[in-house]
Amino acid sequence: MKKPVLVILAAGMGSRYGGMKQIDGVGSHGEPIIEFSIFDAHEAGFEKVVLIIRREHEELFRKALTDRISKGMEVAFAYQDMTDIPEGIEIPEGRVKPWGTTHALLACRDVVDGPFAIINADDFYGKDAYKVIYKFLSEEVSDDNYAMVGYKCTNTLTDNGTVTRGVCETEDGCLSHIVEIQKIARKDGHAVYEKDGEWVPLDDDTLVSMNFWGFTPKIFEECQGLFADFLPKGLAENPMKCEHVIPTAVGQLVADGVCKVKVLSSKDRWFGVTYQEDKPEVVARIQAMKDEGVYPDILWE
Repeated sequence: MKKPVLVILAAGMGSRYGGMKQIDGVGSHGEPIIEFSIFDAHEAGFEKVVLIIRREHEELFRKALTDRISKGMEVAFAYQDMTDIPEGIEIPEGRVKPWGTTHALLACRDVVDGPFAIINADDFYGKDAYKVIYKFLSEEVSDDNYAMVGYKCTNTLTDNGTVTRGVCETEDGCLSHIVEIQKIARKDGHAVYEKDGEWVPLDDDTLVSMNFWGFTPKIFEECQGLFADFLPKGLAENPMKCEHVIPTAVGQLVADGVCKVKVLSSKDRWFGVTYQEDKPEVVARIQAMKDEGVYPDILWE
């Protein structure tokens, strides 16, 4: 089996953040969160990273990130292109929003040819998560046996606004159901989500997906069909903003019996930069880990 590869979703627009949070520095030497993720993956055994970006951002990524990480990792790019859609589908005039993370995943179908983990660029998952996914990808993954690293909902919330999470149910250690819920927040110390204008309680220990998956290249074929089926309906209902996301795709594959998804747990705590107001806390946490020796002062020396 080929060695696992790390794939990173880094083509987002950062509309809530107000800029390119994928490469916004949070470390003492200007390192973005994505760089710590790649460093953790490297320590877990990954030797190659594929960055899914917009083609026009490649030079920015090279200057802000890849010139440094190439000292320790092989780096490749894949490009999410709005026009990379099935024949016969017309892009609505004025649409600038990408088609979602399922479409982004498909952008690397000609670059990745072995088992791979896929993550978000702006989420800090912790070292243990990369160890458990690397072990799974090296020993267990198959075309009908995928994996997801899950986190407790309460550990994935921000005090600065609402978030969207893939809320999961499990059975015998595998994913049985997943639904993406928008507008989840922390109110009075507990998780809630907005439904019909009211805040509905959500168990703090609810398992959620943070888009940390383990797949084989078979997922590309499966997602191409799901994405092609989605587009006509999505464009009819919401032409400017419809999108298809990986949790929705995986949920459908599980429901159809196409695959199993083993749920892996991590002992580490997630954090990220959904909003600009999140950044000071992330900067402080990263610095604390450097001070404690979890990370060296300069990562790739």
